[in-house]
Amino acid sequence: MVAAGAHRPGPLKQQNKAHKGGKHSGSSQRRAGGRVSVKAQPRRRLRDLSRVDRRHQALQLRRQRKEAVLAEKRSLGSRDGPPHLVVLVPLHSRAAAHDTICLLQSQDSAVVRVDEGRTGGFALLCPRLKQRWHFVTAQAGDLHAVLDLAKVADSLLFILDPADGWDSVGEHCLSCLFAQGLPSYALAVPGGTDLPPKKRIDARKKLAKAIEKRFPEAKLFPLNTEQESSLLLRHLATQKQRHLAFRDRRAHLLAYAAEFVPCQESDLVGTLKVSGFVRGQTLDVNSLVHIVGHGDFQMSQVDAPPDPLSLNPRVIKGQKRSQDMEDDSVNGTDEMEEDVKVLMKADPNKQESLQSEVVPDPMEGEQTWPTEEELQEAEASLKANRRLVKVPKGTSKYQAAWIVDDGEGGSEKDDDEEDDIDDDMMEEAVSQEGESSEEEEEPAEEECETMTVSECLRDDQYDEKVEEDEQMLERYKQERMDEMFPDEVDTPRDVPARVRFQKYRGLKSFRTSPWDPKENLPRDYARIFQFQDFSRTRKHLFRQIEKEETEGASVGWYVTLHVCNVPVSVMESFKGGKPLVLFSLLPHEQKMSVLNFLVRRHPSNSEPVRAKEELIFHCGFRRFRASPLFSQHTSADKHKLERFLRPDAALVVTVYAPITFPPASVLLFKQRSNGMHDLIATGSLLSVDPDRIVVKRLVLSGHPFKIFTKTAVVRYMFFNREDVMWFKPVELRTKWGRRGHIKEPLGTHGHMKCHFDGQLKSQDTVLLNLYKRVFPKWTYDPHVPEPVPWVRSESALPVQEVEME
Repeated sequence: MVAAGAHRPGPLKQQNKAHKGGKHSGSSQRRAGGRVSVKAQPRRRLRDLSRVDRRHQALQLRRQRKEAVLAEKRSLGSRDGPPHLVVLVPLHSRAAAHDTICLLQSQDSAVVRVDEGRTGGFALLCPRLKQRWHFVTAQAGDLHAVLDLAKVADSLLFILDPADGWDSVGEHCLSCLFAQGLPSYALAVPGGTDLPPKKRIDARKKLAKAIEKRFPEAKLFPLNTEQESSLLLRHLATQKQRHLAFRDRRAHLLAYAAEFVPCQESDLVGTLKVSGFVRGQTLDVNSLVHIVGHGDFQMSQVDAPPDPLSLNPRVIKGQKRSQDMEDDSVNGTDEMEEDVKVLMKADPNKQESLQSEVVPDPMEGEQTWPTEEELQEAEASLKANRRLVKVPKGTSKYQAAWIVDDGEGGSEKDDDEEDDIDDDMMEEAVSQEGESSEEEEEPAEEECETMTVSECLRDDQYDEKVEEDEQMLERYKQERMDEMFPDEVDTPRDVPARVRFQKYRGLKSFRTSPWDPKENLPRDYARIFQFQDFSRTRKHLFRQIEKEETEGASVGWYVTLHVCNVPVSVMESFKGGKPLVLFSLLPHEQKMSVLNFLVRRHPSNSEPVRAKEELIFHCGFRRFRASPLFSQHTSADKHKLERFLRPDAALVVTVYAPITFPPASVLLFKQRSNGMHDLIATGSLLSVDPDRIVVKRLVLSGHPFKIFTKTAVVRYMFFNREDVMWFKPVELRTKWGRRGHIKEPLGTHGHMKCHFDGQLKSQDTVLLNLYKRVFPKWTYDPHVPEPVPWVRSESALPVQEVEME
């Protein structure tokens, strides 16, 4: 009876939603239900730690990080680690670098060792503080020396002028250093007492305001007394070290001493014995070594000579005796030969190869041998094509085959050169004035012979300057034309468009249409190396480095490397005062591939830079010359070629170059006619990927002649009926956003009837897009000439002055 009268919910009963766990830990496992996988259990157990355990774990991690930083500080410059390498960089022509060196050398408790090989280099040994420093001076105008020393320096000491801070050369030097990657640094201002007392406070405020933009929160160290120099040294020793990724994963050293032993066959090549302190990682004798600015080499053995900068007084005394012997050897090489222990010798079975390119086999793709019938057919066709040519007496058949008739002389053209000349409207726009000035050069030189030499030279120099200005104006016009009419070209009237643009294709959609990356590859692709999975190889190598599985010379050891087959020019450069910097290469880093750099235009340079112009690359520890391609940086699988380096967007630069594992910084320089190197772009290494598709776009334009509701008669896009029929399948678009297609040709002069998705405006322009994949040219050159000391260019034309005709 009670059960029958129980209350039942009616139709208006409130139904609450079931509780949802959300996206927090364990919700996916609850939703899945059943048994939790074994792999997920440890993480679950880890997160279920109590509050006290979590605090304890965080405290341990924090303590480990702190101890790692302290251990790094203690090892740098200590007895077991390499000396603290400090590079002095004067940023102003009036900066007192010599006074700074004298103050640093005047420490009471320190022993000074002056380098014999280089000017301005010395070591400072302080047994009481258990610290040792190695100071090297680099002039701001010597760009290669500054960048090379900054690659291996532990700290940079910038020497400023008390009144102005830095000049234009120092500004250029700072731009390059910031783009390459700046290690730890300090700012010193010597000579502040030379100013009048009333002006010192104003000068200090002005200088603090000037450095605020470049060095936020940086401290200025006045350097006028010995006490101030001690404070600076203490700051250099205790400040936190900034890491550069490209050098932390590779062993590197700065040559402290060097000796060249020529080969028996030739005096131009030999073994270079380079001594220095190992930094970064453990150095393996079987790996390759890269001498910055000179190339890749193999090592034969690694020795362990006595440490010339040891804090042990007994070793110092022994070295002092050897220094008193007054021998003529360079950089104390006799000293190195005493008590030398051979650490390791190269194993030919494990040693890395110097092979940088694949040698392609031209018969690799050949599958069959020609049959007898095919050979007879080939013979018959040769007889049919035989022609009579008048040749000198005694000429063989082979020589006669190379003689060309007058009518055939201009028939053969290089397709790529024809592309470069005919595709780009900017190159067609060469003014007739430039041609006439070149024709008039010869008689002008003949007239100059009767004039005095000084005036002749002056006139020639002036004419050269005027010609450079004309060329620069022409480049500005070309860049402006490309901005106004991107990728547009005129259809040639003397050659059918279907012949001229036969390598191009139409795409339904640039973003979604497929394009096979292995299609129609150039012959140069047979010479390069490609990874099956580049990112996986890179992760595997870096994991091995972190595990420290390599055997060899440890960090901080003073070693002598025997580098094989080195040209004598490397030793001559070292004797001339240039720094000698060595980096060990990771596996595969000597091999050639296609490198893509992501760069952005540097604001200090506004000159137009065209694709395929020769540029100078500083990529990580390498520098080389190459003629790159520019393309847009997008997430799609195809990337549009850019004809100029844009100032307002990041672009991808593509070249053939040796493989380098990112991260690595990149600097792009352009060499002026006088030998100076201008910084034009900075960025980083994006990828090593030969399959990245760079597509060149051509735009053919036509004008609506008669306009109807949804159809129009278009002219000036083609000039014969066959071309209209050939390009009929390609979609049309207009500058005002209409889309359409070609219906039929009208007449024989290239007029065509087109159908659109709406009515055209009379001022609209009809466009047809064509695409072709392009590849970089093999222009890699590891030799980069030494730059002339940099001076700001005043002759650059501002963009506003360029007028379009």
